Amino acid sequence: MTLTILKSGPQTSVQDLGRDGYAALGVPRGGACDPLSLRLANLVVGNDEGAAALELTLGGLVLRFDVATTFAWTGATMTVTLDGVALSPAHRYAAHKGAVLRFGFAERGARAYLALAGGVDVAPILGSRSTGLLAGIGGFQGRALRVGDVVRCGAIAPRAPGVAVAQAERGEHLRVLPGPDWSLLDADAQRQLLGTPWQVALASNRMGMRLTGASVALASASSLDSHAVMPGCVQLPPSGEPIVLLADAQTTGGYLRPLVVIRADVWRAGQFKPGDTLRLIEVDTAAALAAAAAQRDWLARMTRALAWEAR
Repeated sequence: MTLTILKSGPQTSVQDLGRDGYAALGVPRGGACDPLSLRLANLVVGNDEGAAALELTLGGLVLRFDVATTFAWTGATMTVTLDGVALSPAHRYAAHKGAVLRFGFAERGARAYLALAGGVDVAPILGSRSTGLLAGIGGFQGRALRVGDVVRCGAIAPRAPGVAVAQAERGEHLRVLPGPDWSLLDADAQRQLLGTPWQVALASNRMGMRLTGASVALASASSLDSHAVMPGCVQLPPSGEPIVLLADAQTTGGYLRPLVVIRADVWRAGQFKPGDTLRLIEVDTAAALAAAAAQRDWLARMTRALAWEAR
């Protein structure tokens, strides 16, 4: 099947769960900025949870289905209609040939995910169908989608519509653990970093979420020799304004790494848009492990429930 892009929105790209195992070669993991929402959309529509889908940054996508199929969308809160009829997130819907799907702009959250029966059908590069926008690889011709693009999707038999599940709550904070360079900050800088209500800056993108609202005073060296970084790492450049690295983060950097977002909250980091306010909340290792286990259990319950429905 295919679909045709009528409006592309600020940035719509093909994403899956990213490229594992190539960081040593300087290739970012990439993939969905909110992997939890991508997994959920795929499970609802009946795909493997890691199938390629469309990631909409701030919404604005309009497309036409060229073949009848089923689909689901998850993530940011926005108005979504199919031929003018309002749709809800995390529901499975059927679209007839020629139907037009419209996404409004994000009201809460930053990114939505559109999963289609069979997944988006693009050639895998280094084991992933995700778009590496900076390198221009993968996805649809290595770039964000444009008006007139015709996107191929898989050919599995669409499942019956009407299935719905609940999405996870984003909240207004990110839980963090002390990072490798936490001890290089003095007590005042540590308190400021954790006590400030940070605002997401307009300059944020898929590489990183820049935060403003204060300038953390650095008493020691503000940069280091290059070292490994990854999504979820919180960098502190000489400006004193933190950067939370996201899916397209570089593989090395020289800024201080005072904090790390816990694994269970990495998806949340991908759902803050410019102008949003958030806090960094320190937790201990036991709490981080418990949160990761709870998220795995939640996904497992969703998987079992949807598998039972398909029988």
